[in-house]
Amino acid sequence: MPEIEIYTDGACSGNPGAGGWGAILRCGTVEKELSGGEKDTTNNRMELTAVIEALKALKKECSITLYTDSRYVMDGINQWLPNWKSNNWRTTNKKSPVKNIDLWQQLDTLVSQHQIKWVWVKGHNGHPENERVDTLARNQAKNFCELRNTDFL
Repeated sequence: MPEIEIYTDGACSGNPGAGGWGAILRCGTVEKELSGGEKDTTNNRMELTAVIEALKALKKECSITLYTDSRYVMDGINQWLPNWKSNNWRTTNKKSPVKNIDLWQQLDTLVSQHQIKWVWVKGHNGHPENERVDTLARNQAKNFCELRNTDFL
């Protein structure tokens, strides 16, 4: 089974606002960068989208070490997801629907296809790959911010 390192980050100019996401996939010495964004989104949606798009880029089952600076993603995957699923995608009070349910459900499906070790890294702390994905995400957010500020798109 291929061993892959994935680094992800999301960014948003305003929250909600124009957002971007970035990911680096590494297998040995081979790397691939991915990025994208949306005109009207939130930071948490971009953090989730970065992970989703990185996992969607894989063509077969992999052993993954996935690095993120998002506590939202880390806590969601490692703590909240099992309860959300058992509560029919409702929060612990069983009344409110889970925010970003569409993305969490996609992520849940993708995660089940791989063996993933989740690693939290402190953002903006000099971690080289985290800084690179942060730059990818911020550049996309900037591009989409410019699009958002036009009234003809």
